[in-house]
Formats: sequence, C-alpha cells, structure tokens
Amino acid sequence: MTLVILRRLVQAMLILLGVAAITFLLLYALPADPAVLIAGRSATPQMVANIRHELGLDQPLLFQFLHYLYGLVHGDFGRSYTQRTAVLPLILARLPATLILMAAGIAVEVVLGLTFGVIAAIRRGGLIDRTIMMLSFVGVSSPQFVVALLLLYVFAATLGWFPMSGFGTPAHVVLPAMTLGVLGAGWYARMVRSAMIDVLNHDYVRTARAKGLSGRRIIFRHVLPNAILPIIAMIGIDIGQFMSGVVVVEAVYGWPGIGQLAWQAIQQVDIPIIMGVTLVSALAIVIGNLLADVIAPFVDPRIRAQ
Repeated sequence: MTLVILRRLVQAMLILLGVAAITFLLLYALPADPAVLIAGRSATPQMVANIRHELGLDQPLLFQFLHYLYGLVHGDFGRSYTQRTAVLPLILARLPATLILMAAGIAVEVVLGLTFGVIAAIRRGGLIDRTIMMLSFVGVSSPQFVVALLLLYVFAATLGWFPMSGFGTPAHVVLPAMTLGVLGAGWYARMVRSAMIDVLNHDYVRTARAKGLSGRRIIFRHVLPNAILPIIAMIGIDIGQFMSGVVVVEAVYGWPGIGQLAWQAIQQVDIPIIMGVTLVSALAIVIGNLLADVIAPFVDPRIRAQ
C-alpha cells in the first residue's frame, strides 16, 4: 500500500505540472489583454505598456511560466491583476464555503443515489425500477439553474422554509446541496443499479440464498459492498468537480465559493486567479482519487491481494 501511495503521489505531481502548463498556455493564447482591461478604454499605449511591464507580461512566455512554477514551489500563486492582492489568500478565504457545499452535495447525492439504486436493483424490471430510472434520467438531464430556481420558488419563495440566498447557517446549505444532490443522485442510482444487478447474478449470492440468509443480510453484507466500488471512484471525481464546477449553483444562491471567484476572474481576465482555482481543483481531483484508491482495498479485500 505504501508503494501504491508513493506511486500515486509521483503521478499527482506530474499531473499538476501538466495541468499548470496546459492552462498557462491556453490562458496566454487568449486574444484579451489583461493590461488593456486594467488600464481602461481611455488609457494611452504608454500606460498599457507600463502595466504590462509591471505585471511581467512583456517577458518571454517560457520565462513567465518558469517564474510562476518557482512561485508555486514556494507557496506563491501570484497576485491578482484586478484585486491587487495575493491569490492564495483569496482562494483560502472562499475555500471553507466550497468545502461545506461540496460535502453537503456529495452526502445528498450518495444517500439518494444508493437508496434508489438499491431499490431499483431489487425491483428490477418492475414499475418501481422503471420509475426510478426515468426520474434519474430526468435528474441528470436537468440544467442546474432550472433545478435551483424551482427549489428556490417552492421552498424559499412560496413555503418560506429556507432563505433565498446567503451563507452562514445550516439552513443556507440545504437548497444548494439539494440542487447538487438531485443532479448527481441520478448518476449514482444508475451506477448502483447496474453494479448490483451484476453482483446479484454471481454464484456466491445464490449460495447465500441457498443457505437461508435473509434478503436484507444478502444485500447489505454481500451485494452492496461488492457493488459500491464504482461509487467510491465517482466520489473522488466529484470532489474535484464540486471544487470549481458549481459556478451556476453558487451564482443562483449567492454562495461565496471559489467557483464564483473563478467566474468573476474569467470575466475580468484575471489570469493568476484562474490559474490558482484551476490548480486547486486539479489538486482536489488528485486527492479525491488518491483517497478512493486508499479506501477501496478496505471495502473489497480482493483489491488488496492484487
């Protein structure tokens, strides 16, 4: 296991280096010039040139990238072009809100997905199975802003159960987490159903039934642990996606996460913030997959033996 973790860490370093290089090249290939945006429409060419020199944008691209990597090694993500402050504190200030929303969203989608996936697998081919699969298809196909607005209209504007927007209390988390959970639960339900149907056809399940074990014991002791591995891997991916891919949800609910920070930076062509959020999201994906690799052998001992 130690060798596996060390190998994953080396791979993680290479992945982050690749993400940094590709993102850096793509951002600097954009036609928009940050110096022009910062200087304003009435700026003279000399003012724009001075800003470019101040930001280091007049240096060769390779030199800029090496300088950026040197800063990353020392914990420096650069300075925001528009906010004139270090990028890392800006990200760290938004990180708690994103982590709370990520944890709540994953909890909702896992609970809903596992519950309905197990029910659909047990009742496969019947009305309940078809209904759950239809609802899961609707869930994964629904745009985030539509689900968010519907939940806001019903539970906040009409019923008044939850606040319309904001951050700071458990009530503020419910609707954003439900928006993310409803959309993700469809994928989880379909994956759990497919994996469980495959496991239910194995010989050891038929043997357990022949021994007289109860249906509940067979499902939760023998079937579900062997069918849950794809869910563990998917949670690792969702950790990274929820770190930066919930811009719409954060915008609708006024949630002050790093996704909203990235969207504001994109509008302002604030390259250091975009780079910082991208690297933090890539790091979250790497950590999520590493955790999935570490947890999987404890769920399925056959992996540990390989």
